[in-house]
Amino acid sequence: MARQTTNNQSIRQVIEELIQAYGIGDKINEARVISNWDKVVGKMIARDTTHLYIRNKTLFVKLNSPALREELGYAKTKLIKSLNRAAGAEVIVDIAFV
Repeated sequence: MARQTTNNQSIRQVIEELIQAYGIGDKINEARVISNWDKVVGKMIARDTTHLYIRNKTLFVKLNSPALREELGYAKTKLIKSLNRAAGAEVIVDIAFV
């Protein structure tokens, strides 16, 4: 009779090991930042956002409104902290409004 072995790793542990093995943790965290943009800035600002992407730890945000671009520039530090907190990691260090 074959002997069964048990593995007490949780699914979470297995997924974390796979993420680490494939080196995709940074990309997942970047996706978390982008997906949380609407929640962090609110629906009004999200409506004027046309494109988001991350390159070299900088979040690039394309906005329709020059006035909104100016206003968000003043709140950049707070936005960076809020987005990183929402992602659960330090993903971005700067935001460029374009």
